[in-house]
Formats: sequence, structure tokens, C-alpha cells
Amino acid sequence: MGYTIDIDTGGTFTDGFFVVKDRVETVKVPTTPHDLTVCFLECIKAGAERFGIMIDDLLHQTDIIRFSNTIGTNTIIERDGSRIGLMVTKGCETLAPIHNQDGKPPLILPEMVIGIDEAMDISGNRIISPDGSAVMTAAQELIDRGARCLVVAFSNSEHNNVNERLVQKTIKNEYPRDFLGSVPVFLSSDISHRSGKTERINAAVLNAYIHNKLARLLYKAGETLRQKSYPKNLFIVHNNGAVARVAKTRAINTYNSGPVAGLSGARLIGQMYGAKTLISADMGGTSCDLGFVYNNQESYTLLPDVEGFPINVPMMAIRALGAGGGSIARVEEGRLKVGPQSAGALPGPACFGLGGQEPTVTDADLVLGILDPAYFLGGSMVLNYEKARDVIARKIAGPLGISVEDAAWKIKAEVDRIMGSEIAGLKHRLGKDEMPLLVIYGGAGAAHCCNIAKIAGLKKIVITPFSAIFSAFSSSTMDVGHFYTSRIDLPFTKACDFTVIKNAVLAMEKEAGRDMRGEGFSMEEVHLGLELFVKEADNNHEVKFDVDYHFYNDSDKTAQTLQKAGTFLNPSAAVNAPNMVITMASLKAAAKVPHYMIKKVPEASRDVGHAKKGSRNVFLETGNKAMELPVYDRSLITNGHSLTGPGLVESDQTSLFIPPDWALTVDEYNNIILEEVSSS
Repeated sequence: MGYTIDIDTGGTFTDGFFVVKDRVETVKVPTTPHDLTVCFLECIKAGAERFGIMIDDLLHQTDIIRFSNTIGTNTIIERDGSRIGLMVTKGCETLAPIHNQDGKPPLILPEMVIGIDEAMDISGNRIISPDGSAVMTAAQELIDRGARCLVVAFSNSEHNNVNERLVQKTIKNEYPRDFLGSVPVFLSSDISHRSGKTERINAAVLNAYIHNKLARLLYKAGETLRQKSYPKNLFIVHNNGAVARVAKTRAINTYNSGPVAGLSGARLIGQMYGAKTLISADMGGTSCDLGFVYNNQESYTLLPDVEGFPINVPMMAIRALGAGGGSIARVEEGRLKVGPQSAGALPGPACFGLGGQEPTVTDADLVLGILDPAYFLGGSMVLNYEKARDVIARKIAGPLGISVEDAAWKIKAEVDRIMGSEIAGLKHRLGKDEMPLLVIYGGAGAAHCCNIAKIAGLKKIVITPFSAIFSAFSSSTMDVGHFYTSRIDLPFTKACDFTVIKNAVLAMEKEAGRDMRGEGFSMEEVHLGLELFVKEADNNHEVKFDVDYHFYNDSDKTAQTLQKAGTFLNPSAAVNAPNMVITMASLKAAAKVPHYMIKKVPEASRDVGHAKKGSRNVFLETGNKAMELPVYDRSLITNGHSLTGPGLVESDQTSLFIPPDWALTVDEYNNIILEEVSSS
């Protein structure tokens, strides 16, 4: 087996996870916002250097590269996506995202939305067909107004998309793909088969909005790899928990792809400890992304909120907080506030010395002594202590009339409070049956995890050796896969005719076979899974659940599925929910690819004192003098070692702060387990 490479590009750093046989190397390089292909390649170069080989040799011997990124998220936040022209059913113009949001400009300007006279009923019967000349007039008008792509989102197209297809065909007849004046035409029915006019319009618009920027990056990255002797496909992490090549990736499926990969990895870590319920927290440089696993299933939503826009494309549910190492602190009306604005990679925190002029969480951690200025990223980046201290003094300590150290502690305490309170709310929603395990990761997570857990009321934390690059590690556990959906709208009873489901499954199987062959797999190597979307006829509440494949051919399995659907719709009911309707069927096709397998490590042969590398003064709370704390080398702490706080454990990618009331042990998987020490 050759090398495997997994890369996750975040807002501040780009992480790499490289594996060959039993050897693992991890790297962290600054993200280059002006061109993400630069940090992508720099990450691979850094990995090659770790193995002592040339980048071309590394890539030539690599079996698979998986890539997750924040392009979609950042494009929406920064409002620098494509200028879009939107065609909707006449009368639905105001459903488009044409309004300012949180002080940001709309995704589409009102003059870029045109209503088309067309109609389709909910049974899929065409009532009015769009007029070809009216369509071309609208398309030309939108293009003349600057549209770089067109979106067609008609009402009820989830039931029958013939009108959307007709518009696309009409435009493409006039603007063939090989003409310079050609513009992409996106259809809402290609993005979602689920009901919800506003949600489907938003999904189609968001997909188009980030498409061009994402496509340019991914195709450029793929071409760069080919020039460097990589002979295979570049695989992109999707927010449904699988990876696929660039040519089979829709832009909307990459939204939150890094955090989704991290959540998948957290679930696997939880399984190692028999934890059916856990909360994941990824605290990086720009944000803290929260997810959860309940009853061994990752958090999932049928109606995601994408940066404030509701859509109806199911994906893993991640809650993003503006609370990371780069989160900016400020004083407003005499009160300290932290985030959600971030200094990002450029200019970054003041201590980076790249022009940052605002105090951040990282600056505070440096002033408190939690970070070693000479050993940030293993010494590859030297932090400027004086700049961090100066900016906190001028912008926080001065206005509040307190010392610089107290100001730094207040910054840390506030960001911990933000995350701890949010996790406490999530814990409450998960119920009281089981105390969730906290799996925390990200470059800044270890410095804040204990206080966050204490605020949230959690008692146990797991930090893996790969916590600083956890999303990249987690994508190494993901397989190649594709998801397909088909609109069904079938009343679900034991006696109903399942022919429509059978035909839909066969059609999706055919499409899956074509796509998976394109990925390089025969159908004998592909695992197929089937899910149903079910709701009550008079209720819009919809649920999704797994079913036995071809359940409709077996009356016993049909009855079991019927009962399961009723339980999902109404868990407290003793009988099946009445009037159930199967709205959609979803097929997942997945094929195994090389994975990193977590292995046990031998017990430590020397005591933990051998891992001590020195000491450092750390301010533990406001109003107190600094306390000299021991500093331990993470690479020398292993299975069987234990510590009681206060103390610091440093790796070349992160720094763990252990408060006085917490204890650390290292288990057979080389994971750090942190538990609060009882005060009794």
C-alpha cells in the first residue's frame, strides 16, 4: 500500500495527515486566503519533507488524496461569490434571498430575479409550460445585468422538473457550452427533491453562488497535482460523510466539509470507549464547530441553516460559533466582548507579526503563559509577546482599567464561557440518560477544553494525538460514496403497491453503477444502503431512517419497516402513526478505500517525569501572580502516564492547559483522558 494524504484547509491553518504503512506524519501550515491552492501545495510539500522525499515522488506513490475546505463557508460569509441571475415562478420573486442579512448584502440583488409564467401542480402535472421567447428574453436581460450564472427554481419542481429542464434546454440551445458567452444554468431540482419553496430556492442559489470559486480552486488543485506526478483523482470531502472526485461534487455538498469530517472521526473515537452519546468541539483559529453523536448516530438535519439561509438539502448538523484562537476581543460600552469576528490567517493575531492590530484569544493565551512564543507550531513560527501584550494593554486593559494579565484572563474566560454555555445547552437537549463524552480538537481546543467542560457540566474529555489536525485525520477514515434521492410521495401501508419504490431504486442503482465505475470501482466492490423519508400526510414533520435493502419484496420486512417508521414519527405512540407518506427514497453507494487504523501503543517504560521539558510562569486567574507550572513534552507522554494539574503539555501543534482541579491519564490508544478531580 502507498501513501494516503488528507488535507483540511481552515480559515487560519491548513492541516495535513500523511500515512504510509505504520508511519504517520502530521503538518500544519498557514492558510493562504488569496489562493488556497498555495497552502494546499505547501501542506503536501511539508509532508514530503517529513518523509525525506521529493514532492513528486510522494505524489507518484500516493493511493488517495482527500481534501476538505472552508471555501463555501467563507464565500457566503464574505459575500464574494458569483453574480447570479435567478428565474422563479411568477409571484415567487420575494422568496429569493434578496434582503440584507446582519448588515451584509443579499446573495442576489432584487433586479437579478425574474418571474417566469409557468405552473406545475403537486401531483407533477404541468399546467403552464414556460414560453421559449419569454425565457430567452429573461435570460438575456439577466446576462446583460452581469449574471455569471443562471439559476432556475420553479415551484413544485420537486414533483416534476420538466419545466426547469425546458428552460435549461432553451438557454443552452442559444448559448452552447463551447461558446465564450456560455453561462452555467443550475436547476433547483438537481439540488433538492424535497418540498419547501424558499428552502429549495436558497439551496439552488447557494450552490450557484459558491460554484465558480470552488470549481476554479479544485480544478486548479487537481491540475497542480497532475503536474507533480499524481496519477489519480483528487477526492473532495462531502457534508454527507463521504468523499467523491471533483467532477461529481456539487458545491453545496462541500459546505462545512471539514467540521463534518471531524464529527465522523469523533464518533469513531467515542466507539473506542463505548460512548453512544458524545459532543464534539473543534476549536480552530477562526471558529468553534460543535456537533454531537446520539445513540451512535452523528447529528443530522433535514433542514440545515447555511449561514442564516434555511435550505432543504440534508447534511450533518454542525453549529459554528465565532470563538476560535483568532477571535477578536473588544470593549463595547464598558463590557468585554469576544468574537464572532476573527483575524483569520491574514493579518492574524497581533502576535503573528503579520499586521494584525486587534487583540485575539491567541494573544491572550500568549500573555497568560499558556503558549510558548518560541515553540508555536514546534518553533516553525515565533510569536511576538510584546505585540500581544501591547495590543491587549491599549484596547482591553486600558479601557477597562485593569492589568494586562487580568485583561488576558478575562478574554480567555469569556471565550470559554461562550463555548461552555453553548455546549451546556446541547447537553441539555441530548437528555439526562447519559453523561456525554466531550471529544475536543482543533489547534486551540486543548488550551481551553477543561474550563469549557466545567462550564458545560461535562466530566470527561478525550484528546487524541491528532487533535490539532483532527479533521484531516478524520477524513482519512472516510470512503468514496455517492447519495441519490428519488421523489416517491407514496402512502405507506402494509398493503400498498411498492412498484414506484422498486423502479426508483433500480434507477438510482443504475446511476450509482455509472458513477462508481467513474470512480474506479466495479459494483461488486460497492455497498448499497437505502433510506426512507417519511412524514404524516397532514404534518410537515419529516424523518429519515435506514431500511433493509429491497424491503418491499418481503412482507415481514415491510411490516417491520412500517412499525419503525411509526416509531420514528411518534416515539411515544404504541401503534403506527396514521396516514404515513413516503416522500423520498435515498440510496447511498459506498466503496472502501485505504484508511488509517488506530493502533494500541505499548505501556510506558519510564515514569512521566521523563517527559518534563521545563517550566513556565502561567497566570491561573485574575488578581493573582503567575505560578510556575511544569511543562511536559506530548511526544514523550504515553500509555500509563498520569498527571494532576496545574500543568502544561506541549506538542509541536498545540498546547494543553490542565487547571488545578483536573487530572490527565494516557490510555492504550495514546489518547489523553481528562477528568475533573472531585473536591470532596
